Amino acid sequence: MAKALFGSVVAPHEMRLAAENAALRAQVRRLETQLAVLRDERDAAIARELLHMADDSASSVLA
Repeated sequence: MAKALFGSVVAPHEMRLAAENAALRAQVRRLETQLAVLRDERDAAIARELLHMADDSASSVLA
């Protein structure tokens, strides 16, 4: 019985570790979201540049 009761008690260091783990997981989620935004911005900038280059190329062909 004592072992069963002792097993259900959470040690303070385990609670600290669990809180630290939760904070790190939240930080990873924020960084993943930021990375997705930056990738979208990069892709949009590349698309704009390609369209600009295509427009310049078409203008020179028509001239």
